[in-house]
Amino acid sequence: MGEHDHYFTAAPASADERRRLTVRLAGRAVEVEVASGVFSPGGLDKGTAVLLEEAPAPPATGTFLDLGCGWGPIALTLGLLSPAATVHAVDVNERSLDLARGNARVLGLEGVRVSGPDGIPDAVRFDLIWSNPPIRVGKAALHALLGTWLPRLAPDGAAHLVVQKNLGSDSLQRWIAAELGMPCTRLTSSRGFRVLEVRPS
Repeated sequence: MGEHDHYFTAAPASADERRRLTVRLAGRAVEVEVASGVFSPGGLDKGTAVLLEEAPAPPATGTFLDLGCGWGPIALTLGLLSPAATVHAVDVNERSLDLARGNARVLGLEGVRVSGPDGIPDAVRFDLIWSNPPIRVGKAALHALLGTWLPRLAPDGAAHLVVQKNLGSDSLQRWIAAELGMPCTRLTSSRGFRVLEVRPS
């Protein structure tokens, strides 16, 4: 499997490819299912861990987006913290969607809705977007992704993105402000990552 394959479509994992892990999400130990062929198959990656630790607590209700959900750590955390919210978990990888859907079901998170990008009606606006965006897909693809979803923030909404400092977090911050016209500030830096906060224009 190539370095970038996990960002794109892969058939759902067979039973013998899946494995169960215990990870800490929303302050508690939960059991999840992971598999190769998705982002961070070994558990919680460092960037996502920084985002989950450093982002402000989500509102109790609203419509949230986990952009590039992988096996689901961000969406599952949002669902655990805000069970009354609707959490859309989006990915282009079929294996990721299958795992995230199963993990949400096992944890009883009825508010988590897992789909490909086309599964969310265009009219939906998000009170919160959390993402560990796929920097390694390349600048053009990354900019297209963020340019599609960040403008869908609700008027009082906020996005929190975690980006590795040496993979261009500062240039991405400038690009969001200049090209999308959306205020983008550095919320915090931790362990080589920056958490950026984006507000509606």
